[in-house]
Amino acid sequence: MKRGRKTNEGNSSSSEETTEKESKRHKVVDEKTKVAQSPDWANLLQDIILQVFQYLPLLDRAHASQVCRSWNQVFHMPDLWRCFEFELNQPATSYLRATHPELIKQIIKRHSNHLQYVSFKVVDSSKESAEAACDILSQLVNCSLKTLGLISTARPSFMDLPKSHFISALTVVFVNSKSLSSLKIDDTPVDDPSLKVLVANNSDTLKLLKMSSCPHVSPAGILCVADQCHGLRELALNYHLLSDELLLALSSEKHVRLEHLRIDVVSENPGQTQFHTIQKSSWDAFIKHSPKVNLVMYFFLYEEEFDPFFRYEIPVTHLYFGRSVSKDVLGRVGMTCPRLVELVVCANGLRPLDEELIRIAERCKYLSAVGLGECEVSCSAFVEFVKMCGGRLSQLSIMEEVLIPDQKYSLEQIHWEVSKHLGRVWFPDMMPTW
Repeated sequence: MKRGRKTNEGNSSSSEETTEKESKRHKVVDEKTKVAQSPDWANLLQDIILQVFQYLPLLDRAHASQVCRSWNQVFHMPDLWRCFEFELNQPATSYLRATHPELIKQIIKRHSNHLQYVSFKVVDSSKESAEAACDILSQLVNCSLKTLGLISTARPSFMDLPKSHFISALTVVFVNSKSLSSLKIDDTPVDDPSLKVLVANNSDTLKLLKMSSCPHVSPAGILCVADQCHGLRELALNYHLLSDELLLALSSEKHVRLEHLRIDVVSENPGQTQFHTIQKSSWDAFIKHSPKVNLVMYFFLYEEEFDPFFRYEIPVTHLYFGRSVSKDVLGRVGMTCPRLVELVVCANGLRPLDEELIRIAERCKYLSAVGLGECEVSCSAFVEFVKMCGGRLSQLSIMEEVLIPDQKYSLEQIHWEVSKHLGRVWFPDMMPTW
């Protein structure tokens, strides 16, 4: 019995030793496998690192470049700096991180000749951020930009600068680029003389110009651009810069067909802005030359200021009313806008728009997108409107509060009826409860 017990104990200890060796061997194998499977970030293909870096803000790019030699090499590759957005803000006035000016200067010193598509985004309303953007602009003397955008997400910014400071910085880019094709300078103190510098150096290449809310530019200044930049395809400006002469210049045989014209019709103080009238013959000449142009008009007017508009046929395709608009004006829209593709009405009042919507459906045969906010439409009239427009309504955004139940349709029934005529499931939009 004792001999048998010893044998069992020997077998038991031998089994334990074997199990321990096996576990150690598996542990070593697991560790080797883990090492083999862990990525070697330093040896990633530079094309992959480059794509990742392109999504990073400037400060994060700089930090990432310090990880290893390979990443630092990618940080200085010319392809990384062809397209870039400088985001500027002051830490005292913004919760966002500020980009260190010295870092930007170093980047420009080394890569200004690589920059082609550049935008300066001022994300706070501080004068210091706008001044920093101007300082950077003035250093772009060795670059050949194709796109320049000055974007301010808060006001005032560029408009708060001394005009001479901004103009001198901007003209540095105009003179040195020679090949600008896209320029976005909304809400800036750009003026007529600086536009002449732009035209003198970039008339053969300029294709897009956005300059809404530029109070120092006159109709003569924008006319100079249209007269000289015959390749211009997209233009955005305020209504006070629109003139019969401008439309005729854009309609000349030398000029290419315009693809997109956006006009902002804005009034800050009711009754203090006088709006001129564009002749129908000028619109006719414009459309004859550019029959496929998208004419987009944003109206931010008070009701009493609409009198000069929609008195005769106008070739608008996209129409947005940002403030309350009267039944009378919407009725005129149905009579004078046969090319209308999109209509957005943010507010109207408490008088139902039944007749106006039906008239728009009858006359505007290309209408495919409609949005209604603080308005009122009876359910029956709305169903009739959708029935007349049919399946061409690809976008239909109607707040539930807009629809007024009547004897024919309730809010529950209108969902099914509208869906039937659209050929797809449709529901009215709901107002958030929070």
